Amino acid sequence: MSIEALSGKVFLVVTGASRGIGRQIAITFGSLLQEGSHILLLARNLNDLKEVAKNIPSKVTVHTVSIDLGEAKVTKTDFEETILGCLNGTTRDAFDRVVVVHNVGTIGDVTKFVNEMVDIDVWNQFYTLNLFLPTILNAVIMNLFDNSTNTKKVVINITSLFAIQANMACGYYCSAKAAREMYFKVFALENPDVNVLSYAPGPVDTDMFQTVRGMIANPESRKTFEHLRETNTVLTTEQTVNRLVEILKEHKYNAGDHVDYYDN
Repeated sequence: MSIEALSGKVFLVVTGASRGIGRQIAITFGSLLQEGSHILLLARNLNDLKEVAKNIPSKVTVHTVSIDLGEAKVTKTDFEETILGCLNGTTRDAFDRVVVVHNVGTIGDVTKFVNEMVDIDVWNQFYTLNLFLPTILNAVIMNLFDNSTNTKKVVINITSLFAIQANMACGYYCSAKAAREMYFKVFALENPDVNVLSYAPGPVDTDMFQTVRGMIANPESRKTFEHLRETNTVLTTEQTVNRLVEILKEHKYNAGDHVDYYDN
């Protein structure tokens, strides 16, 4: 399958790559990459990352790095050293394209309504993982692969319907997803040469889905998630990532657009 966004020799970065959608993106994208491409997989659990790497063709060089993007102590320098370490033995201008998939994220505490969300430390930790460090990582990669390398750039932000549609008991998640999506809209305006997509993957059978289904304080939301499960309409990770590949291939979106799994 020919997909311009993944063509040529690619340096691919996937955050939250140890499980769920991130794991499937690593495997599916990895199978489409040209020989000599490199993949950097980031997540906390190194053993799980190594298991993901086993599913990626050997013609692609895979780097697995354990990093906790929820830790405020992670710095710009940490990101630079990690990426440059993966480029040891090659050069930045050896790649035709750099593709960054910002998948990392959590749902937050869905047992609370917004008037109960009064702990600043919880807010800080949540936004560090879901917004602050992803934006810093993005900037570091863009600066390392600047215009002097002639490397084309693709940025994929894994977002949610809840970035544009409010939902009770999802104050942490909705606000962070909305903020992250707006950041990438600004990024797209400031970087018109970058292919930027915010992809909402739909309801997918992941640990996050199960957490929301079992714990969300809003009874109407719980009914909705239960209905999805009972009617077998929850998507698999393969289904949603295959749809992402189709969207990239068709490229009917404008830079920074929000595109949902169910959009035509």
